[in-house]
Amino acid sequence: MKSFYSLFAGILLFAACSSPTKYDVLIKNGQIMDGSGQTSYIGDVGINADTIAAIGKLDGAQGELEIDATGLVVAPGFINMLSWAVESLIEDGRSQSDIRQGVTLEVFGEGASMGPLNETMKEEELKAQGDIKYPIEWTSLAEYLDFLVEKGVSTNVASFIGATTVRINALGYEDREPTPEELESMKDMVRKAMEEGALGVGSSLIYAPAFYASTEELIELCKVASEYDGMYISHMRSEGGRLLESLDELIRIAAEANIRAEVYHLKMSGQDNWGKFDQVVAKIDSARAAGLVITTDMYNYIAGATGLDASMPPWVQEGGYEKWAERLQDPAIRKKVYQEMITPTNEWESLMQAVEGPDKIILVGFKNDSLKYLTGKTLAEVAEMRNTTPAEAAMDLVVQDGSRVGTIYFLMSEENVKKQIALPYMSFGSDAGSYSIEGVFLKSSYHPRAFGNFSRLLGKYVRDEQVLPLEEAIYKLTTLPATNLKIKKRGALKEGYYGDLAIFDPEKIRDNATFEDPMQYATGMVHVFVNGTQALKDGEHTGALPGMVVKGPGMKE
Repeated sequence: MKSFYSLFAGILLFAACSSPTKYDVLIKNGQIMDGSGQTSYIGDVGINADTIAAIGKLDGAQGELEIDATGLVVAPGFINMLSWAVESLIEDGRSQSDIRQGVTLEVFGEGASMGPLNETMKEEELKAQGDIKYPIEWTSLAEYLDFLVEKGVSTNVASFIGATTVRINALGYEDREPTPEELESMKDMVRKAMEEGALGVGSSLIYAPAFYASTEELIELCKVASEYDGMYISHMRSEGGRLLESLDELIRIAAEANIRAEVYHLKMSGQDNWGKFDQVVAKIDSARAAGLVITTDMYNYIAGATGLDASMPPWVQEGGYEKWAERLQDPAIRKKVYQEMITPTNEWESLMQAVEGPDKIILVGFKNDSLKYLTGKTLAEVAEMRNTTPAEAAMDLVVQDGSRVGTIYFLMSEENVKKQIALPYMSFGSDAGSYSIEGVFLKSSYHPRAFGNFSRLLGKYVRDEQVLPLEEAIYKLTTLPATNLKIKKRGALKEGYYGDLAIFDPEKIRDNATFEDPMQYATGMVHVFVNGTQALKDGEHTGALPGMVVKGPGMKE
């Protein structure tokens, strides 16, 4: 009898051992690029719930959902280091233009963040809203991110706290130093945001009122973020005439605050500055050799996008938009502004001076419906239509539109774009919203980077022009930024990591958006998973909204 039971037990054990391993999702036969930059290999990925459960050769495994990835690259989801999808995701949480490129994490906070807001700031934000209208139901930055996720978003979301937002909260739009009490209040805001999961402090120093902040003020804010292992990330005071001096300031802040620092959208703006590439790299390399952690990000185009405020001196913008527009209607002030707009200077960053001419400035974002017919025209064309000068046309448009007017400036060289892409510490950000090609989004035009930045890297610069190997590009889109941000369990294909995956055809991935026709989705991204849920299937959005808030290293439970 004993031998019978032993035999029966052996049969059960054999059956248990030989039954196939089952996963919620099984991706088979893909070219695995795990984010490390190492040579790829053919293998499988198993996902259970929101987590990667196994990776390698999973022979005999089964999945509730099985995907044959033969001929496709299987990579970690991409990290958008500079996203402006803060409003577009409220309107449409699907994050269409980014999901279709493999982006699974949007990182916000270039100077301005969606919190903390006081009541005055909420009123101003409501008044400033353009085509996208929404109630402001939050106060802190963490509450905003929770609001997005509760509403439903396809991508994960994270944010820096904006140095500009903190400054406005404490002392408004005034051009002065904060009092000791105001500075303590600003530091308290940074401390609270870091404990609630902010990634660090972000600045954008060419714009008013950020322009008014001293280096010392920024160091004090960054010292607080450093206590929580956060990062300082900056649109520096100059990307043109005073580029090298501005880089020195960022390095000084990193050293004195003992904080990691990143340069937002590294560039050499204006033809006179294109030759500064080697000096910029030498400064960064020297700082890194000295033990500082200095990194950079970029978008892969020769044009930037901001507003007409970047063509006017910061002093005229003191006090916010209404004061700015009021001053532009005063003949004496207007005359002074005009002279400063047309006169080369290193006292402030003039993008009008950085471009070759007003025909290299495209107007893409109007708030006032009566001006939307000018969308896509150059400033030179509008000036000619109105029989006036480009500088006067710019001032008139700011007053008439009730906004800074969204603007594209052609500033950079293609040669420098390629050299920057190859830098070992370079990651990537769109510096744009994430849009759909429908609904309210059709009322404006956009920079093509919103629809093509990441696919352009993989198609044009990796496959077609071979600026860098595909494995290295994937590393720069995934593990590198995740490591820089010190976020947990993202940015790599590893067991125990979240199931964020981008699965694409390396021969077909490409950007289709152009400056003439920007609202064209990228193609070649086949499947995208966010937290184990499929958001893109066979190149089409599934409608899934599985995005989560991603917290920084200082998060207090």
